[in-house]
Amino acid sequence: MTDAAIRFERVTKAFGVVRAVDDLTFDLPRGALVTLLGPSGCGKTTTLRLVAGLELPTEGRIEIEGGDVTRLAAAERRIAMVFQSYALFPHMTVLENVSYGLVVGGARRQSAEGEAQAMLKTLGLEGLGARLPAELSGGQQQRVAVARALVLRPKVLLFDEPLSNLDARLRRRVREDIRDLQKRLGLSVVYVTHDQQEALAVSDLLVVMRDGRIAQKGTPTELYDDPADAFVADFMGEANVLEGEVLASDGGMGRIAVGGAVLEAPMRAHPAGRASLAVRPEAIRLVSAEQGAGLPGRVQRAAFLGQTREYEVATEAGMLFVVTPAAAPAWEEGAEVLCRMERVIPLRT
Repeated sequence: MTDAAIRFERVTKAFGVVRAVDDLTFDLPRGALVTLLGPSGCGKTTTLRLVAGLELPTEGRIEIEGGDVTRLAAAERRIAMVFQSYALFPHMTVLENVSYGLVVGGARRQSAEGEAQAMLKTLGLEGLGARLPAELSGGQQQRVAVARALVLRPKVLLFDEPLSNLDARLRRRVREDIRDLQKRLGLSVVYVTHDQQEALAVSDLLVVMRDGRIAQKGTPTELYDDPADAFVADFMGEANVLEGEVLASDGGMGRIAVGGAVLEAPMRAHPAGRASLAVRPEAIRLVSAEQGAGLPGRVQRAAFLGQTREYEVATEAGMLFVVTPAAAPAWEEGAEVLCRMERVIPLRT
């Protein structure tokens, strides 16, 4: 039996002359939470709909747990989907919402409600079965939608922008709930979002998409610390992309020339010569202009955000966006500083 929960083999989905998904080939592992990430129009939602059977491919083959589902209807795939809007029936109680799919599928009402009660308990919703959706908080409604999906015992659970309707604090708590549940039950999950922080927090594997194709696939750490190109570097959080020259790189350290300065910084091996270099905002340390080596600059903007401070620093290499801990020395606008790079990422393309 295949270890892949989902396999795409050269899958294309065209709408007229527009290829929303273009020749996709990938395996998504069982028991993992895989996030499809990318800007609007990149093809991530179309890919999710292809998995669900809500769209059929123009070309290619789709497998779920080793079985060919390319032409199967959504109801035949044992896939459950949690929508952005939750799609709960407002006139039904929580228990009726969760048991609805089982009843429609032919289960006896008493049996369906028993399974629904057990699932509500699993998700921490015990005692809420008699309430209507409008009587629940946003986080509780989200968990009801998950319960309704899980009670159907799907092979794969799909989430389409599941946290976009929640405020920031609740969003963090619910994403932790989803991640804990996924790990505890060993679910195969495909999760779509445009929120990079959310994707980094919940995922085993990230698939960054661009123009209907995969720009890069890997773990959150791999994509953040070793992006393939400027698009992935900038999409996976903020990145300062500088044009410079690698003078030498050996043993995890490198010497680079950028903006008229020669700097030493940790970096992976890269051939000597011109290169595009990404530096994360938190990997730049600001020191006074008298403290020796660094890229000279002038603070153009300073902002205090509670736990962090943000700066825009004008340098010969361009404007740098810098984030420092609130406990680090503060700099006023107009201050002359040196920018020291604590990690540099040479981009492959």
